[in-house]
Amino acid sequence: MVHVRDGDSFAVVRSSGATEEIRIFGIDAPERQQPWSRRAREALTQLVHDEVVRIEPVERDPYERIVAWVHAGGACVGCALLREGHAWVYRRYTDSELLLGLEAEARAARRGLWALPEPERVPPWEWRHGHGRREPGAALPALAPPSGFACGRKRYCREMRSCAEARFHLAECGPSRLDGDRDGVPCETLCGGGS
Repeated sequence: MVHVRDGDSFAVVRSSGATEEIRIFGIDAPERQQPWSRRAREALTQLVHDEVVRIEPVERDPYERIVAWVHAGGACVGCALLREGHAWVYRRYTDSELLLGLEAEARAARRGLWALPEPERVPPWEWRHGHGRREPGAALPALAPPSGFACGRKRYCREMRSCAEARFHLAECGPSRLDGDRDGVPCETLCGGGS
């Protein structure tokens, strides 16, 4: 029996009656208070409901969950969630070309959460940091190289090409002038929320 917790984790009740918490390897779905959280949870429920679930453990996380590749009905569950746009690749823990390609495909097609307005597409690891939640013993992860962003000379909104780039620079590089009104939204002309 499977009990879905959120868009990237669930509990499995083994035949012995013991419960194991499972975290799907390589993905990070929206947190409960984030846009698309409910839909991600529903998508995972549909994928594993009434299916034989096969777990390929990778490691245990700090919460003692089994982090694993998960297959249901013969399909890779994390892959399906990425393909449908219900999660991000958790770049802190993987650089799998397969997973990155599936996320890029969903993003290009504007499927799932990629159809949301850009300011609502905050990766869960950034959202957790902004809301005071962090994994035990973990530093704030850097954004992934596939974004193509790096700290350097850019210091002003006029130098940013996208809201994602402005968010990266505000979070990772420190130019506070990107958020002149200190509302947490950088470069309002790119990211919305003002003039």
